[in-house]
Amino acid sequence: MITTDINYHLDPEYLEQLAIQYHQAYQQAKPFPHIIIENFLSEAILNQVLEEFPKPQSINWRQFDNISEKKLASNSELQMGPMTRSLLYQLNSSTFITFLEKLTGIDGLIPDPHFVGGGLHQIEKGGYLKIHADFNKHQKLNLDRRLNLLIYLNKDWQEEYGGYFELWDQEMKSCQKKVLPIFNRCVIFSTTDFSYHGHPEALTCPEDRTRKSLALYYYSNGRPPEEVSAPHSTLFQARPNENLKEKIDLLTQSKVFFKKLIPPILLDFKQYFRKKN
Repeated sequence: MITTDINYHLDPEYLEQLAIQYHQAYQQAKPFPHIIIENFLSEAILNQVLEEFPKPQSINWRQFDNISEKKLASNSELQMGPMTRSLLYQLNSSTFITFLEKLTGIDGLIPDPHFVGGGLHQIEKGGYLKIHADFNKHQKLNLDRRLNLLIYLNKDWQEEYGGYFELWDQEMKSCQKKVLPIFNRCVIFSTTDFSYHGHPEALTCPEDRTRKSLALYYYSNGRPPEEVSAPHSTLFQARPNENLKEKIDLLTQSKVFFKKLIPPILLDFKQYFRKKN
C-alpha cells in the first residue's frame, strides 16, 4: 500500500538562519572546515528515530571487525523504520542541499540515494573507528566526495563512556578537537585526502549501551584542482606510537611457513582426496 501521508521535518527558514550564522565559522575552522551544531533537529523527530533504531542483533548489520575499525553499519532502507527513512530522504532533499551549499560555500552538491558507507552506524562496547580520511570517489555515480554529516542519537551519554569523535591535523601529530557524541548534536565537515577524523579509542560504555549515529555523505561533479587525487578507499592513519598493521598469531605464521615447505604435488593429492571424501 502506498501512502502520501509524509510529514515534512525541515524548516527552510531555520536552516537559512543556521547557514548564515555558521558560514564564516565553518570556513575558518581548524584543522579543516567543519561545524558542530547543538540541538540540530526537532527532538520529537529524533526521539522517534531513536525508538526505531535497530538493536545490534535485530537486523542484518554489516559488521566490521579488524585492527582499524570495529563497528556495525546499515544502508538498507528495508532495515530502517519509517521515521528514519523519511528523515534521511529529506536530508537528501533540495531544501537541505541548499542549506549545505550556503553553509559550506560548496556549490553543486549532489546527495547519495544509495547511502554508500552511510545510513545507520552503531558501535558496541569495545568498538572503535581509527583515524582516517574517507574514500574520495563514489564508485557507482563516479562523483567526488565533498561533505560528511553526522547526527548523534545518544541520550544521557557520559564522558566516561568515551566515543569521542576526533579531528586531527594534517601531519597526524595531534588531535585538534574532540566531540562527545551526545543526542541531537550534528557535525558537518569537508572531506579531502587530509581531513583526518575518527573515533579511535575503544568504547567504554555499559554493555547495554551503544554509540548510535546517522551518517550522510554529499558529492559534486569535480572538485578544486588542489584537492584532486587518484581514486582511493579509506586511508587509515596511525596516531603517534600506534600500530595499525594486522597482527598474525604465531600458530598462523607456523602454518604458512610449513605449507611453503610442502611440495605442490602433495598439496594437489591432499585436495584430491578431500574432494573424494
